[in-house]
Amino acid sequence: MKTSKWIAAAATALGAALLPACDGSNLQQLKPGVSTAAEVRARMGPPSAEYVNEDGSVIYEYNRQPQGTDCYMLTIGRDQVLQRIEQVLTEANLARVKPGMGREEVRRLLGAPGSVTQLPAAHEEVWDWRVAGALPTEDAHFHVHFDPATGVVAKTTRRVETRG
Repeated sequence: MKTSKWIAAAATALGAALLPACDGSNLQQLKPGVSTAAEVRARMGPPSAEYVNEDGSVIYEYNRQPQGTDCYMLTIGRDQVLQRIEQVLTEANLARVKPGMGREEVRRLLGAPGSVTQLPAAHEEVWDWRVAGALPTEDAHFHVHFDPATGVVAKTTRRVETRG
C-alpha cells in the first residue's frame, strides 16, 4: 500500500511539473483567427469552466491552480473560431479586483481560485490564487477577501514566501 501511494504522489507531482510545458507547446500551435473550438479542445482538453458572453462568444477557462501559476482564458467566437488567448493571472488583472465586486465577476476575471477558506471568526471567505513571484525563489499568493453575508469583495491581500 505504501508503495502505491508513493507512486501515485510521484505521478501527480510529475504531471503538475509537466503540465505548464504541455500548455506552452499546445498554446503555440493554436492560432487566433484560424484555430477552431474543436482544435482547442483536442489540444487543451475540456475546459475547467465555460462562460457565455452577451455577443455569443464563449470563454474557455484552462486553470492550473493550485500547483501552477497560470490560468488561460481562450475566447471562442460565435463562428467557433478562436479569437483570443489570455493568461489572466497578471498584475494588471489582479489590480482590477476591487471592493464591491461579486464572486462571479472575480471568477470570470481570474478563474477558479486554488483554494477557498472560510474564516467565520473574521467574517471572511478568502479565495487564494498562486501567482508568479517577483523572483524564481518565491511562492506568491493573491487573496481576495469576501464578506460571506453579501458575497462581495471586502479587500485583497498578498502573501510571499521564500522557497528553500
